[in-house]
Amino acid sequence: MTRQQARLFAIVSTALVVVAFAGMTVDSHRRFPELTNESKLTPQVIAGKNVWHENNCTNCHTLLGEGAYYAPDLTKIALQRGSEYLKAFMRDPSKFYDEQKVRRVMPKQNLSEQEISDLIAFLDWIGRIDNQGWPPRPILVSGAAIPGTDIVRGERAPQVTGAATSNEPIALGQAVFNATPPGCYACHSISPGVNLAGPSLADLATRAEQTLKDPAYRGKARDVAGYIREAIVDPNAHIVPGPAYSADNRSFMPGSFGKDLSPEQLDHLVAYLESLK
Repeated sequence: MTRQQARLFAIVSTALVVVAFAGMTVDSHRRFPELTNESKLTPQVIAGKNVWHENNCTNCHTLLGEGAYYAPDLTKIALQRGSEYLKAFMRDPSKFYDEQKVRRVMPKQNLSEQEISDLIAFLDWIGRIDNQGWPPRPILVSGAAIPGTDIVRGERAPQVTGAATSNEPIALGQAVFNATPPGCYACHSISPGVNLAGPSLADLATRAEQTLKDPAYRGKARDVAGYIREAIVDPNAHIVPGPAYSADNRSFMPGSFGKDLSPEQLDHLVAYLESLK
């Protein structure tokens, strides 16, 4: 290549890169309103953002990959845990931690009820942003990060991601359980006695049979599959005992999964959970 050809190559290459970069920038700005749900950026969401900054939440947590990596990423927390759980947690985080075990407790911020509602609205708006999988490996509020949550009957269960290993309903349901959303694994373990934000689902089918026979049961299910389905789509039909699972007779489990999951996903998830005996 002659000097003139090298100069021409450099000029053309630089021009192509500039055009490509400019095109991607313009396209990104064109899609920002759609990807960020800009139309739902309400005054309450903005007030919640102010609560987030005024209380220096970013000094410990991350959102969309930004912030300190001392505490879990909260990008999808509103979708994973639901507003009832977050309200109770923000009012007094110490009720959800055993300081002797975890040696780390989120400080109580003494937020007002309005500030808590605003902050949840902000986190809900953040959670619905199409971040296209970013950040790739956040520190999640996840049962999978706690040792022992994947041990069933003394044996460690195979590591499962959101991809199904076969087309069998149970395998497909296990993939739904480990996918985000819905992020079931973030609140429930499948190991006996390992309770996270929600109770352990080990031996769920066996315990469901016992619950259905209990006179205290107030739901409408008639069999194990029906009980599991009811617990997913209407978690307030039967409140699982435990101060960390409910408040004011309202379950902390989000009641949106009946709408968020497709009928096929729901069938598969029920099949998987029914297999936990």
